[in-house]
Amino acid sequence: MLQTEVFNKNVEAYEAWYDNYPEVFQSEVAAIKEQLLKLPEKITGIEVGLGTGRFSEALGIKEGIEPSEEMAIKAMKRGIEIMKGVAEKLPYSALHFDFVLFVTICHLNNIKTALNEAYRVLKPGGSILIAFLDKEQSIAQQYEEKRYRSTFFQNATYYSVNKVETLLKDAKFKDLEFNQTLFGELDEIKSIQAPKEGYGEGSFVVVKAVKK
Repeated sequence: MLQTEVFNKNVEAYEAWYDNYPEVFQSEVAAIKEQLLKLPEKITGIEVGLGTGRFSEALGIKEGIEPSEEMAIKAMKRGIEIMKGVAEKLPYSALHFDFVLFVTICHLNNIKTALNEAYRVLKPGGSILIAFLDKEQSIAQQYEEKRYRSTFFQNATYYSVNKVETLLKDAKFKDLEFNQTLFGELDEIKSIQAPKEGYGEGSFVVVKAVKK
């Protein structure tokens, strides 16, 4: 992942975003949860690049990867077990998990390698879930315009839904399903939004795909 030192030095600023946009965060959680609820019960999974553990805590995920030591400290205080490593080289054996969640693909160093690693550690029939800001929608475009004034997004890479779909298929994932949320501008979202099926309207998209 890029900018590990930036995240190490700006943990409180990172945390403050969630406090400033609670309805945005809860809307994102709801969209991810809707996809997770499609999976079988009593399964094990990880979040890759989990930051301070906000999403993992909200979703009941107990383990994951975070390369920033300072972020990992916060996540561990939230009860998340942290394995040191990066998305491009997951410190797990093959065929290990039922699902792998990404909410930070814009900060990945090499997304193709990361998806191949997710495929490797998933059991047959396991699912990858990717939650991301759609490059073609307003919030990602807003962040793009402010890139050089942002602590965290100067080197971020935003992806369109079509690009994510292509990357997943290239990594041999099948049966893609999409939902979306964050309808409207970031500062205008003052209530928790229910996710909608598909994509093309909301700025935040969640895709679930299966390792056959």
